[in-house]
Amino acid sequence: MWWFQQGMSFFPAALVVWSASAFIFSFITAALLRHIDPLVPYISDTGTSPPERCVFGIMLSISAFLGLVTMYVRYKQVQALTQEEECIIVRLNRIGLSLGLISCLGLCIVANFQKTTLIHVHILGAVLTFGIGIIYLLLQTIISYMMQPLIHGIKIFWIRCALLIWCAASSISMFISSVTLYSMIPTTDMAKKLHWNPAEKGYKLHLVSTISEWSLAFSFLSFFLTYIRDFQKITLHAEVDLHSDTLYDRLPGHTHVGEHSPLLAGSL
Repeated sequence: MWWFQQGMSFFPAALVVWSASAFIFSFITAALLRHIDPLVPYISDTGTSPPERCVFGIMLSISAFLGLVTMYVRYKQVQALTQEEECIIVRLNRIGLSLGLISCLGLCIVANFQKTTLIHVHILGAVLTFGIGIIYLLLQTIISYMMQPLIHGIKIFWIRCALLIWCAASSISMFISSVTLYSMIPTTDMAKKLHWNPAEKGYKLHLVSTISEWSLAFSFLSFFLTYIRDFQKITLHAEVDLHSDTLYDRLPGHTHVGEHSPLLAGSL
């Protein structure tokens, strides 16, 4: 059995690999077609022009679904291992799930609203994805500290803490450089600007902003890699109960010819 076949470790692994592939594939396609500059563009710029725009939107929508499943499984894992029903871990876990769902919603907005058309909606989606997402990472790091060594050792906590700091530092750098850049260049012009000249005003700030965005994206995704070993210990079971001997209710004056079905039980 391969490592990604153990338990439910497939979901965080698929989330990271699929999302990274969405960024890299759209970047390579856009750069080869000369829709963007090959030197560190914004991630959203790589999915602005067709044909990469369609692939970018579809792949990120699937990433949002994988993120939703991954966060829900993490929620159920913490819930199952928590003894007291009203302890602080339970409350943090519930808040974390809510924030995680909002972050996934933000990713859907980014995937379906392009930067060049609805810049304000696109920025809102990015803020929900990474801004709310960082708070989710913070809560999960706190939960990791409070629950070790029940689920994992102290090393996993420190790794998650380091990734959280990396993610937060990237977001701060991106926020400061982007706000400064948008104060120099009107928002509408920035939304349509896909090519930069090194001699242009604000080029260095643009590089800082784009590098910070790529750093933020990959540090954010890397956090979910730490879920893999935890998820290897989780299995999902489903039971199906038939409350009658047929799949249909008997109607007065009608007879049914059917097979008697025993209790079905299976596992996923």
